[in-house]
Amino acid sequence: MTSDAPSAASRIAVVTGASSGIGAATARRLAAAGYRVVLTARRADRIEALAKEITAAGHSATAYRLDVTDRAAVDEFASAFRTVGVLVNNAGGALGLDPVATGDPADWRTMYETNVLGVLHITQALLPKLEASGDGVVAVVSSTAAHGTYEGGGGYAAAKHGEHVLAETLRMELLGRPVRVVEIAPGMVKTEEFSLTRFAGDAERAEKVYEGVAAPLTADDVADTITWAVTRPAHVNVDLLVVRPRAQTPNNKVHREQ
Repeated sequence: MTSDAPSAASRIAVVTGASSGIGAATARRLAAAGYRVVLTARRADRIEALAKEITAAGHSATAYRLDVTDRAAVDEFASAFRTVGVLVNNAGGALGLDPVATGDPADWRTMYETNVLGVLHITQALLPKLEASGDGVVAVVSSTAAHGTYEGGGGYAAAKHGEHVLAETLRMELLGRPVRVVEIAPGMVKTEEFSLTRFAGDAERAEKVYEGVAAPLTADDVADTITWAVTRPAHVNVDLLVVRPRAQTPNNKVHREQ
């Protein structure tokens, strides 16, 4: 029988965007699965509090303040490791819901730099460490927006399509090497910050995204999916896993109760 437990060489898991939502939930799940989790995000206070919580639960966690769009900082971070078993590329996000005709180029640039270049920076920096583990996993948390679009979603969908293509290409380029590339593409997930960030802190507008939806996905639903995918036996690669709430089919078709 093949064990799903991480080997000694592959026991470190780096999670980006771990200060809230899917990233924080994934860190908790991976820690419980036996990984030594390294929490990265720009908000040091959040990840330090989470590291203390995970440690108090009897697991191993370290916080490291990091902006994945800063290549020099990413390279310095990566230099601290000899091997890494798992990299969860979760840092990202959406800004605005404007049509292409009036979208803010600054928002588009920020989304591309975080969702695509951020993944590129830290994946490049940690790839030799992942390979050195003998069973590395690069997990990319994209979105159903990486596989379809919707009105007002052009900028975010463009960035997420780029993230999807990065993962797909990397998987082909690593063929024959001991690194798996997994893409998890969530649909509607209700977290404390995603829509609030998208709408620049407008809580009323953010809440309307989920209005009437009885059970959108939670951050823990996605974290459970990520953890399952990365803990498959070394010969099993989950190329792409799309996860939506039952109330959603395409991105813009959602059942809302009256």
